[in-house]
Amino acid sequence: MEEKEKKKQKQKHSNKSSSEPAFKPSSDVKGLRFGGQFIVKSFTVRRASPLELLRLLALPPPNQYYQNHQRNHNHSKPISTSHSFPSTTAFLPTNFTILAHHAWHTLTLGLGTKKSKVIVFVFESVSLKSGVDRIWPPEIPLGEVNRKLIRGLAGCEMARFKFRKGCITFYVYAVRQVGSTGFSCADDLRTIIEAVVALQDFLDHTAMLALPKQRSINYPPQVAMAH
Repeated sequence: MEEKEKKKQKQKHSNKSSSEPAFKPSSDVKGLRFGGQFIVKSFTVRRASPLELLRLLALPPPNQYYQNHQRNHNHSKPISTSHSFPSTTAFLPTNFTILAHHAWHTLTLGLGTKKSKVIVFVFESVSLKSGVDRIWPPEIPLGEVNRKLIRGLAGCEMARFKFRKGCITFYVYAVRQVGSTGFSCADDLRTIIEAVVALQDFLDHTAMLALPKQRSINYPPQVAMAH
């Protein structure tokens, strides 16, 4: 009986620890992986707008969430909007990358990968995000992400999450300063991870991501964002 109790407690402790972000120094955390297809390192990603990230994650924009919540709950007083992620920076494939992936896949008779990468950084505060955004480039080759964006954040710790969703691989990093305890934006991190997990596999990402200069994004009702 005592052995069974010990096993239960050990298992409970293991489950609890596995559900919490495992932070490591930025110099030690795992970066992007490319396998043997080094040509992908020259493909570029660009900083996404907040609306583009919501669209990719199949989440409603803040105003739509606000209107639906007001209508469903008959609120007369203003409420705070959801899914704005003010401390989050994301990088999506550029048009060049999307077209290059398809061309490479065709030229290699299907042997070349056409999988793209999306990188999402959830910072512990808006101020930390703002400071990092000022030094990060708006567009960067995938091969330089590990060195300039991840390893380059001296004095920070990161927790890495990786999800494969068809032709898109999501890398989600929680970022906090060294010496911090906990993670103040855990709710945003949880919402983003849950949204990624809930996505269906992307079979074709051309129409989904080839919008680098689009200023307004429409959210048609009852339309699945992942195919």
